[in-house]
Amino acid sequence: MGRHSRPGPPNQPSRAVPGVDAGDPLAAYDKRRRAPMDAWRRHRPLHGGASHLRPDEPRVLEEWDGFAYVPAGTADDLAAAHAWANQAAPGTETATE
Repeated sequence: MGRHSRPGPPNQPSRAVPGVDAGDPLAAYDKRRRAPMDAWRRHRPLHGGASHLRPDEPRVLEEWDGFAYVPAGTADDLAAAHAWANQAAPGTETATE
């Protein structure tokens, strides 16, 4: 395997998924239910535009429900939106100790 053994930018995680479980009849469809690029939460400016511009304006918070992104609330500014988006993905556990 050479330099280009894995497609995509080197700063992104691998998209490799485990093999299909033969005992689960719906295992083949689990890949389609993953959020794009494994981003379970995202935020966008309330009135459109680039997300890095006007950091003091409100943001729309969206969460992946297994099929599409759905509205989950609003944030007062970019810092609050980043804090919300960087929380753990639903259904995962985080180590607090």
